[in-house]
Amino acid sequence: MSVAAKICGLSSEAGVAAAVAGGAAYVGFVFYPPSPRAVTPERAAELCRAVPAGIRRVGLFVDADDAALAAALAVAPLDLLQFHGHEGPDRVAAVKSRFSLPVMKAVAIAGPDDVAAAALYEEAADILLFDAKPPQRPDALPGGNGLAFDWRLIAGHAWRRPWMLSGGLTASLLPDAVRVSGARAVDVSSGVERRPGDKDPAKIREFLDVARSL
Repeated sequence: MSVAAKICGLSSEAGVAAAVAGGAAYVGFVFYPPSPRAVTPERAAELCRAVPAGIRRVGLFVDADDAALAAALAVAPLDLLQFHGHEGPDRVAAVKSRFSLPVMKAVAIAGPDDVAAAALYEEAADILLFDAKPPQRPDALPGGNGLAFDWRLIAGHAWRRPWMLSGGLTASLLPDAVRVSGARAVDVSSGVERRPGDKDPAKIREFLDVARSL
């Protein structure tokens, strides 16, 4: 079985087309204005028109309130909500109940304590996403920083929910990342870019080719 891949932070027709043609299982759109990958709900809706059935359209939010979620969902046809901030299990459960959509919760990993904390979301979230903890600087983004964590920290864990590996992945690193972590699904953003926010269709195709071969 090949590794399922999510291409996150898409903002151009060319990037979406490369993800769709390459066999991405998920395409992600960022609704977090400080990010260089951010799109408006209207822009996300335009890009979603090129996404066929069977590929899940993911909206990434960071500590968004219900009004912001409702505004995005009123325009963009999202299949899955991704929370990449400090949302607790209660918040995840409340959003699932109100909006009737599955939620993926990103968990920032730097050490064993962070892995243990991920268990708190196993009841509330539908999917867990393990990402590298962002650097300690004021301008650091919650994700998409091109940083990897020690994949051995999550290796061998029997999670009760499906999970994805993220953080600093590239086509060249992917085989080792999957082998060490045991991931069957992966998420990439900065690793398929020319510069922050500018997706490279060739890198997207290469990443998906590698994922399909594993």
